[in-house]
Amino acid sequence: MAQSGGMAEVAGPNGLFFLHLSPGTFLRGCSPSQGRRDEGPQIECEIRDSFALSARPVTQQQWELVMGENPSKFKDGWTAGLRPVESVSRDDVELYLTRLNEQTDGRLADVRGLYRLPSEAEWEYAARAGTQGRWWFGNADTDLDGYGWHAGNAGGVTREVGQKDANPWGLQDMAGNVAEWCADGFVAPLDDRHSVQAPVAVESERGVLRGGAWYMESDSTRCASRHKAPPSSARDGYGFRVAWQAYDH
Repeated sequence: MAQSGGMAEVAGPNGLFFLHLSPGTFLRGCSPSQGRRDEGPQIECEIRDSFALSARPVTQQQWELVMGENPSKFKDGWTAGLRPVESVSRDDVELYLTRLNEQTDGRLADVRGLYRLPSEAEWEYAARAGTQGRWWFGNADTDLDGYGWHAGNAGGVTREVGQKDANPWGLQDMAGNVAEWCADGFVAPLDDRHSVQAPVAVESERGVLRGGAWYMESDSTRCASRHKAPPSSARDGYGFRVAWQAYDH
Protein backbone atom coordinates (compact mmCIF):
# COMPACT_ATOMS: atom_id res chain seq x y z
CA MET A 1 0.00 0.00 0.00
CA ALA A 2 1.15 3.54 -0.72
CA GLN A 3 1.43 5.87 2.23
CA SER A 4 0.35 9.30 1.05
CA GLY A 5 -0.99 10.57 4.34
CA GLY A 6 0.34 13.70 5.93
CA MET A 7 0.99 15.47 2.64
CA ALA A 8 0.46 19.21 2.64
CA GLU A 9 -2.15 20.73 0.37
CA VAL A 10 -0.70 22.40 -2.71
CA ALA A 11 -2.43 25.57 -3.90
CA GLY A 12 -3.80 25.43 -7.41
CA PRO A 13 -5.81 27.85 -9.55
CA ASN A 14 -9.03 29.54 -8.43
CA GLY A 15 -8.80 28.40 -4.82
CA LEU A 16 -8.41 24.71 -5.63
CA PHE A 17 -6.06 22.76 -3.37
CA PHE A 18 -4.41 19.48 -4.33
CA LEU A 19 -2.83 16.52 -2.54
CA HIS A 20 -0.05 14.55 -4.23
CA LEU A 21 -0.69 10.80 -4.06
CA SER A 22 2.13 8.28 -4.37
CA PRO A 23 2.08 5.07 -6.41
CA GLY A 24 0.92 1.86 -4.77
CA THR A 25 -1.42 -1.11 -5.01
CA PHE A 26 -4.78 -1.72 -3.42
CA LEU A 27 -7.63 -4.21 -3.43
CA ARG A 28 -10.33 -2.69 -5.59
CA GLY A 29 -14.04 -3.41 -5.37
CA CYS A 30 -15.81 -5.46 -2.73
CA SER A 31 -17.07 -8.93 -1.96
CA PRO A 32 -20.71 -9.93 -2.64
CA SER A 33 -21.44 -9.69 1.08
CA GLN A 34 -20.50 -6.00 1.12
CA GLY A 35 -22.09 -4.69 -2.07
CA ARG A 36 -23.64 -5.27 -5.46
CA ARG A 37 -22.41 -7.63 -8.15
CA ASP A 38 -21.24 -4.75 -10.38
CA GLU A 39 -18.84 -3.71 -7.59
CA GLY A 40 -16.79 -6.91 -7.78
CA PRO A 41 -15.13 -9.26 -7.90
CA GLN A 42 -12.34 -7.82 -5.79
CA ILE A 43 -9.21 -7.29 -7.86
CA GLU A 44 -5.71 -6.02 -7.10
CA CYS A 45 -5.11 -2.70 -8.80
CA GLU A 46 -1.78 -0.96 -9.38
CA ILE A 47 -1.35 2.81 -9.38
CA ARG A 48 1.97 3.12 -11.20
CA ASP A 49 2.31 6.89 -11.49
CA SER A 50 1.94 9.57 -8.87
CA PHE A 51 -0.85 12.08 -9.41
CA ALA A 52 -2.57 14.88 -7.56
CA LEU A 53 -6.23 15.13 -6.63
CA SER A 54 -8.18 18.13 -5.43
CA ALA A 55 -8.75 17.85 -1.71
CA ARG A 56 -12.42 18.73 -2.08
CA PRO A 57 -14.98 18.75 -4.90
CA VAL A 58 -15.01 21.73 -7.25
CA THR A 59 -17.24 24.46 -5.84
CA GLN A 60 -19.77 26.67 -7.57
CA GLN A 61 -17.43 29.65 -7.27
CA GLN A 62 -14.50 27.70 -8.74
CA TRP A 63 -16.66 26.58 -11.64
CA GLU A 64 -17.95 30.09 -12.33
CA LEU A 65 -14.43 31.54 -12.41
CA VAL A 66 -13.66 29.29 -15.38
CA MET A 67 -17.03 28.99 -17.11
CA GLY A 68 -18.61 32.37 -16.37
CA GLU A 69 -21.92 30.88 -15.25
CA ASN A 70 -23.32 28.60 -12.56
CA PRO A 71 -25.65 25.73 -13.53
CA SER A 72 -26.23 24.54 -9.96
CA LYS A 73 -29.66 24.06 -8.41
CA PHE A 74 -28.58 24.85 -4.86
CA LYS A 75 -27.15 28.34 -5.35
CA ASP A 76 -29.23 30.45 -2.99
CA GLY A 77 -27.64 32.11 0.02
CA TRP A 78 -24.30 33.70 0.75
CA THR A 79 -22.55 30.34 1.21
CA ALA A 80 -23.66 28.93 -2.16
CA GLY A 81 -20.26 29.59 -3.73
CA LEU A 82 -18.72 27.17 -1.25
CA ARG A 83 -21.11 24.36 -2.11
CA PRO A 84 -20.06 21.84 -4.76
CA VAL A 85 -21.05 22.67 -8.30
CA GLU A 86 -23.74 20.26 -9.45
CA SER A 87 -26.12 19.78 -12.34
CA VAL A 88 -23.05 19.28 -14.54
CA SER A 89 -22.68 16.45 -17.04
CA ARG A 90 -19.39 14.76 -17.80
CA ASP A 91 -19.45 16.57 -21.14
CA ASP A 92 -19.74 19.86 -19.23
CA VAL A 93 -16.84 18.87 -17.00
CA GLU A 94 -14.62 18.05 -19.96
CA LEU A 95 -15.24 21.56 -21.33
CA TYR A 96 -14.39 23.04 -17.92
CA LEU A 97 -11.12 21.08 -17.87
CA THR A 98 -10.23 22.19 -21.39
CA ARG A 99 -10.70 25.81 -20.40
CA LEU A 100 -8.87 25.37 -17.10
CA ASN A 101 -5.85 23.93 -18.92
CA GLU A 102 -5.93 26.79 -21.41
CA GLN A 103 -6.13 29.42 -18.67
CA THR A 104 -3.37 27.94 -16.53
CA ASP A 105 -1.13 26.30 -19.13
CA GLY A 106 -1.76 23.17 -17.07
CA ARG A 107 0.49 24.43 -14.29
CA LEU A 108 0.31 23.40 -10.65
CA ALA A 109 2.87 25.12 -8.42
CA ASP A 110 4.83 26.14 -11.55
CA VAL A 111 5.05 22.56 -12.83
CA ARG A 112 3.49 21.91 -16.22
CA GLY A 113 1.01 19.10 -16.48
CA LEU A 114 -2.61 18.36 -17.28
CA TYR A 115 -5.79 18.90 -15.30
CA ARG A 116 -8.20 16.04 -15.97
CA LEU A 117 -10.84 13.81 -14.42
CA PRO A 118 -9.53 11.02 -12.21
CA SER A 119 -9.89 7.48 -13.41
CA GLU A 120 -12.22 5.27 -11.42
CA ALA A 121 -9.18 3.37 -10.13
CA GLU A 122 -7.53 6.60 -8.94
CA TRP A 123 -10.75 7.71 -7.27
CA GLU A 124 -11.15 4.52 -5.24
CA TYR A 125 -7.44 4.42 -4.38
CA ALA A 126 -7.72 7.96 -3.01
CA ALA A 127 -10.96 7.26 -1.16
CA ARG A 128 -9.63 4.13 0.56
CA ALA A 129 -6.39 5.84 1.55
CA GLY A 130 -4.68 2.59 2.44
CA THR A 131 -7.72 1.02 4.15
CA GLN A 132 -9.94 -1.89 3.13
CA GLY A 133 -13.29 -1.43 4.91
CA ARG A 134 -16.64 -0.36 3.51
CA TRP A 135 -15.44 3.17 4.22
CA TRP A 136 -11.98 4.41 5.18
CA PHE A 137 -13.23 4.89 8.75
CA GLY A 138 -14.56 1.34 9.09
CA ASN A 139 -17.68 -0.70 8.35
CA ALA A 140 -20.36 0.98 10.50
CA ASP A 141 -22.67 3.43 8.75
CA THR A 142 -23.47 4.87 12.17
CA ASP A 143 -20.11 6.66 11.91
CA LEU A 144 -20.84 8.15 8.47
CA ASP A 145 -22.28 11.43 9.75
CA GLY A 146 -18.80 12.54 10.80
CA TYR A 147 -17.43 12.11 7.28
CA GLY A 148 -20.13 12.77 4.71
CA TRP A 149 -23.45 14.34 3.73
CA HIS A 150 -26.10 11.79 2.75
CA ALA A 151 -29.86 11.33 2.82
CA GLY A 152 -29.84 10.90 6.57
CA ASN A 153 -28.18 14.21 7.47
CA ALA A 154 -27.96 16.56 4.46
CA GLY A 155 -31.42 18.05 4.88
CA GLY A 156 -32.35 17.72 1.21
CA VAL A 157 -29.58 19.97 -0.15
CA THR A 158 -25.87 19.99 -0.91
CA ARG A 159 -23.61 21.40 1.79
CA GLU A 160 -20.48 23.54 1.78
CA VAL A 161 -17.42 21.46 0.93
CA GLY A 162 -14.84 20.61 3.57
CA GLN A 163 -17.18 20.57 6.57
CA LYS A 164 -16.69 16.90 7.42
CA ASP A 165 -13.60 15.03 8.62
CA ALA A 166 -10.98 14.06 6.04
CA ASN A 167 -9.83 10.54 5.23
CA PRO A 168 -6.29 9.47 6.26
CA TRP A 169 -4.77 11.15 3.19
CA GLY A 170 -6.48 14.48 3.79
CA LEU A 171 -9.28 14.24 1.22
CA GLN A 172 -12.73 15.51 2.22
CA ASP A 173 -16.24 14.80 0.90
CA MET A 174 -15.25 11.48 -0.65
CA ALA A 175 -18.52 10.11 0.78
CA GLY A 176 -21.73 11.92 -0.13
CA ASN A 177 -22.50 15.55 -0.95
CA VAL A 178 -22.17 15.05 -4.73
CA ALA A 179 -21.45 11.91 -6.73
CA GLU A 180 -18.25 12.54 -8.66
CA TRP A 181 -17.68 11.92 -12.35
CA CYS A 182 -14.73 9.72 -13.34
CA ALA A 183 -13.10 9.38 -16.75
CA ASP A 184 -14.15 5.76 -17.37
CA GLY A 185 -16.87 4.10 -19.32
CA PHE A 186 -18.99 1.89 -17.06
CA VAL A 187 -18.10 -1.81 -17.31
CA ALA A 188 -19.33 -4.54 -14.96
CA PRO A 189 -18.31 -6.85 -13.44
CA LEU A 190 -14.72 -5.82 -12.74
CA ASP A 191 -12.14 -7.46 -14.99
CA ASP A 192 -8.46 -7.10 -15.93
CA ARG A 193 -9.08 -3.60 -17.28
CA HIS A 194 -9.86 -2.55 -13.71
CA SER A 195 -6.46 -3.70 -12.41
CA VAL A 196 -4.56 -0.69 -13.77
CA GLN A 197 -4.54 3.05 -13.19
CA ALA A 198 -5.79 4.15 -16.60
CA PRO A 199 -9.51 4.70 -17.14
CA VAL A 200 -11.45 1.92 -18.82
CA ALA A 201 -11.69 3.33 -22.32
CA VAL A 202 -14.80 1.85 -23.88
CA GLU A 203 -17.40 3.38 -26.13
CA SER A 204 -20.17 3.27 -23.58
CA GLU A 205 -23.51 5.00 -23.20
CA ARG A 206 -22.82 5.18 -19.48
CA GLY A 207 -20.12 6.96 -17.54
CA VAL A 208 -19.07 6.33 -13.94
CA LEU A 209 -19.80 8.37 -10.82
CA ARG A 210 -18.35 7.64 -7.40
CA GLY A 211 -18.92 8.55 -3.77
CA GLY A 212 -22.68 8.96 -3.60
CA ALA A 213 -24.71 12.14 -3.23
CA TRP A 214 -26.71 14.16 -0.71
CA TYR A 215 -29.95 12.32 -1.57
CA MET A 216 -28.53 8.78 -1.45
CA GLU A 217 -28.65 6.34 1.43
CA SER A 218 -25.46 5.49 3.31
CA ASP A 219 -24.79 2.28 1.35
CA SER A 220 -24.33 4.31 -1.84
CA THR A 221 -21.44 6.27 -0.32
CA ARG A 222 -19.15 3.27 0.30
CA CYS A 223 -15.65 3.29 -1.19
CA ALA A 224 -16.60 0.53 -3.65
CA SER A 225 -20.04 1.88 -4.56
CA ARG A 226 -20.46 2.59 -8.28
CA HIS A 227 -23.06 4.64 -10.12
CA LYS A 228 -23.63 5.04 -13.84
CA ALA A 229 -25.23 7.67 -16.04
CA PRO A 230 -25.02 8.91 -19.63
CA PRO A 231 -22.10 11.37 -20.02
CA SER A 232 -24.66 13.99 -21.08
CA SER A 233 -26.68 13.61 -17.87
CA ALA A 234 -26.67 16.56 -15.46
CA ARG A 235 -28.43 16.00 -12.14
CA ASP A 236 -28.42 18.03 -8.94
CA GLY A 237 -26.33 15.34 -7.27
CA TYR A 238 -23.61 15.12 -9.94
CA GLY A 239 -20.31 16.97 -9.42
CA PHE A 240 -16.61 16.22 -9.63
CA ARG A 241 -13.11 16.81 -8.35
CA VAL A 242 -10.01 17.45 -10.44
CA ALA A 243 -6.95 15.27 -10.93
CA TRP A 244 -3.62 16.60 -12.18
CA GLN A 245 -0.57 14.87 -13.57
CA ALA A 246 2.85 16.28 -14.40
CA TYR A 247 3.99 15.92 -18.00
CA ASP A 248 7.01 13.84 -17.01
CA HIS A 249 4.72 10.91 -16.15
